[in-house]
Parts: sequence; C-alpha cells; structure tokens
Amino acid sequence: MLRVIRLLAFLLILLLGGAWALAWATRAPEESLVDAFANRIAQLFGGQAPVAAMGGISLPQGMTLGGSFSLVNQDGRAVTERDYAGRWMLVYFGYSYCPDVCPTELGAMTAALDQLGPLAEQVVPVFVSVDPERDTPAHLADYVSRFHPRLQGLTGTPEQVAEAARRFRVYYAKVQRPDMTDYLMDHSSFVYLVGPDARVRSLFRPDTSPEAMAAAVQAQLGAASRRS
Repeated sequence: MLRVIRLLAFLLILLLGGAWALAWATRAPEESLVDAFANRIAQLFGGQAPVAAMGGISLPQGMTLGGSFSLVNQDGRAVTERDYAGRWMLVYFGYSYCPDVCPTELGAMTAALDQLGPLAEQVVPVFVSVDPERDTPAHLADYVSRFHPRLQGLTGTPEQVAEAARRFRVYYAKVQRPDMTDYLMDHSSFVYLVGPDARVRSLFRPDTSPEAMAAAVQAQLGAASRRS
C-alpha cells in the first residue's frame, strides 16, 4: 500500500512539474506564470480556468461583491446601480486629495479603456470617493475630467459612501497625525470589473498594467457575448 502511495505521489509531482514547464513555455506576454499554471492544470483535467485569471483575481466560489448603491454623480444628480444596468463598469474607490496611488490606478484604469478600442464603449469607468467631506460633486467634476472624458465621479453622504464601500468590501479610514495640517484617507486599492448585473466579476491588484487589465476585460466581454 505504501508503495502505491509513493508511486501516486511521484506521478502527481511529474504531472505538476510538466504543467509548470508547459505554463512557462506557452504563457501569453501579459499572463503571469501562476495564472498560466492554473490555466494549464484546468485544461489537463478537462475544465476551464476562470475568465478573469489573466490579469485579474477571480472571486472565490460563493462570494459576491457589488450590488445596489445610492450615490450622487459629479453633476449633482442622484444615481443608483440601475442607472448603469446592462453595462459593464470599471470601479475604483479612492479620493481626489490622494497623493499617489489613486492617480496611478485611475491612470491605469483609463489607459486600459484606450487599449480596448471600440470595446471601451461597453464599459463605464467610475471613481467612487471615500472622502465625501471634501469631494463634493463640483470638486469631483473637475478631478475626473483630468483622467478621461467618460469617467464618472460618485460621492454622497458619509452613510451612502459607507454602504457602497461595504458592498464592495472596501476598507477606508481617516488618518490625521499631530504633525499634519490636513488629513489623508487610508484605503484599499483594487479596481473592480462589474458586470451588467451590478455584481463584481473580477478585481485587479494595485499596479496591474493597463495591458493586463484590458486583456482581462476583453476576455470577460467575449465570454459574455458567447453566452448571450
């Protein structure tokens, strides 16, 4: 019995080693080695890796993010998820006074839209402020216009923002040290790809390249088109 177990373990090691070598040799330019390995394992066992694997993070089975929200856009108009029904969204939670990561991620998100070409018309870029105290609609209107002509800036009451952040499991907190004349906002920094049903389909880590983000979005749009 022990000999059989050792033989099976040896064969499994050979299989995983072969899949790793195959992933290394055949991965796409924007596909990480880990994502390529997951794809090859899925193929070996007759399955299919999640569409979001290239460049994005697939949600665990049974986990849902997103859903309903009630906020105010940069024109001062109340909006909910129903205003975007039937359309895809790239959503980022941050704040306009953010000194570094927010401009970087918004730049990557909007550059990904440029990479998509005509497909970008199917995707609405959205920036949700976690600093409603300073990010008024008028202030957001000026801020989002610097990144992309179609970028939507959303804010609201502190309660509305907190509820939207809760549905996306976004962390944020005000940070004000004694040596600071103003405050910063500490916050998580993912870009969310939201489907036409207002549910998150995948999310992108900070520093995901525009090329990788665009490839993952294109894959999701293609998969949705084939299902319809």
